[in-house]
Amino acid sequence: MTKKEKTSLPIQRPKGMHDILPQAQPLWDKVRKSAREIAEYYNFVRMETPILEKKELFLETVGEVTDIIEKQMFVVTTKSKEQLVLRPELTASLARAYVENGLQSLGFPFKVWSDGPLFRYERPQAGRYREFHQIDFEIISNEPDPVYDAELILAAVRFLEICKLKNIKIFVNSIGCKNCRPQYRKQLQTYYRSKKSELCPDCLRRLETNPLRLLDCKEEKCISLKARAPIILDYLCKPCKDHFKNVLEYLEELKLPYELDNYLVRGLDYYAKTVFEITVEGGTGAIIGGGRYDYLIELIGGKNLPAVGWAGGMERIIEAMNAQGVQLGNNKKPKIFFIYIGALAKKRSLVIIEDLRKNNIPIIESLGKESLKGQLRTADKLGSPFALIFGQKEAFEESIIVRDLDSGVQETVPLAKLADTLKKKLKNQ
Repeated sequence: MTKKEKTSLPIQRPKGMHDILPQAQPLWDKVRKSAREIAEYYNFVRMETPILEKKELFLETVGEVTDIIEKQMFVVTTKSKEQLVLRPELTASLARAYVENGLQSLGFPFKVWSDGPLFRYERPQAGRYREFHQIDFEIISNEPDPVYDAELILAAVRFLEICKLKNIKIFVNSIGCKNCRPQYRKQLQTYYRSKKSELCPDCLRRLETNPLRLLDCKEEKCISLKARAPIILDYLCKPCKDHFKNVLEYLEELKLPYELDNYLVRGLDYYAKTVFEITVEGGTGAIIGGGRYDYLIELIGGKNLPAVGWAGGMERIIEAMNAQGVQLGNNKKPKIFFIYIGALAKKRSLVIIEDLRKNNIPIIESLGKESLKGQLRTADKLGSPFALIFGQKEAFEESIIVRDLDSGVQETVPLAKLADTLKKKLKNQ
């Protein structure tokens, strides 16, 4: 291929990124609207954080021996040699914004939600992209009250229900705290050291640096080893046992069916105590995951404040909605179609359309088409109830034709009375 031929090829999106096309937008709008509805009901305020954050934010909070830090961060070096990253997750960013802006002055609990694009450099696969989108709900409090764990799980389930998803499953576990987890880590290391020859290269490294991550490995041979590994619930301290027991009691009171997953851990270091994942039929793995992170706020320079939260992958949620055949219905009323004939009418068309916009009358047009037949065909295809036909004669007479596209009946209306006439006709629809 010559250099000239190479440059003539169409430029394509980067690997692992994806376009969200017009036909997909109704589902995306539904997911965002559902999140906002849940947020408003349960009193979560919205906050947005920059897409670029300082690299140290994630090194300090997520954990250096995690896939995000070791393999997945998009790092940007500025002209002043400062290292920034395209944010790989939202929780640390929201916590940083909470501390930096002194939001603890707003009192407790502080309930916040956000959504937006995130970036991780990983192998693109079903439901997983290098640029992806998440919805994030967090509660920061002054006490690690298990009621907040339960409330967030409840909000996540109700959110998925509003998205019309079925067969929702909740998986929960506790990963203890900094007091009881070290003993469990030692037990895990003892178990896995006897299986070193069977571990994948990544898990061999994790064995000494972050043994809990062994339980999160997706390699087939490591999954089979996990089935015989020690169970963390056997090593929880009394406060962690009591906390987890209370969380489960709240879920039972709410009649939210759950399954204990003794080997469920989250991929980030800041988690403690409750962790959970939610799946649905037709989804790719967990579509919502979260848990308690009682040490995160302090790690980034704030007070020792407990918190709990979850994140839902929008691409995975939408994939599940498509798999389940979720139908949104069409609540939008068809718009009135504006048709022009001739150059003079075309020139004045936008003025008329703008006047109708001010009167809150929905209009659609195809001003690039010159033929009456082509414009009428488009109006019929879109299911418009009425068409406005504006030609040279009407332009001189300051009038317009209003045609009922179902009956074919039409009348000529002065432009000065057009808005009132259309409002009456739409009211009778």
